[in-house]
Amino acid sequence: MMKKSLLISAVVLLLGLTACCDKQAAPIVSDSPNFDEVLMTRRSIRSYDATKTISKEEVRELLAAVQEAPSWANQQPTKYYVAISPEKLEAAQNAIYGNKERVAGAPVLIVSTFERGKSGFFRGEATNEIGDGWGAYDNGLSNCYLILKARAMGFDTLIMGMRDSEALRTIFGIPAEETVMAVISLGYRDQEPRQPEHRALDEVVKFF
Repeated sequence: MMKKSLLISAVVLLLGLTACCDKQAAPIVSDSPNFDEVLMTRRSIRSYDATKTISKEEVRELLAAVQEAPSWANQQPTKYYVAISPEKLEAAQNAIYGNKERVAGAPVLIVSTFERGKSGFFRGEATNEIGDGWGAYDNGLSNCYLILKARAMGFDTLIMGMRDSEALRTIFGIPAEETVMAVISLGYRDQEPRQPEHRALDEVVKFF
């Protein structure tokens, strides 16, 4: 009887240890997409679900991540002006020409600018022939972080170059020393976009 009791106790202990080990070995499940998923699902969206909104806090989280983007000598020349109130959103929509209808359902529009004379300069002189082109380059890096982080958060975007820069300058009080680059819509897609074709890798990459 004693041996039978000891055997039962050992089996119970073994089952308990097995359950404990299985619990510890269970993989961590995350709802966040991996980087490849972000790259493959990010698209330029030209139709938005007008029933969905984005909060100011969510935009702040997004732009805080964008601050991690690299820039020339950490000059951080990129600035963002966020249209999220109904009146500013409408005013910004009126300054993007034909894209107005495409992004009518987006709850946020973000104006992207960069400060001239910072990236690409040393002691006030252009470091090379590109000059303020480096400011535009750094702005593009920041905007790239923005659209990728936005997709990771479940949002969608469209970078628009067709815009009335002087109207935007007036709407948002953008200083004269900043170049207005693009307006970026932020919202939720209302339909799945098609997968575009890409050029063959060997057409754009050369190994030496």
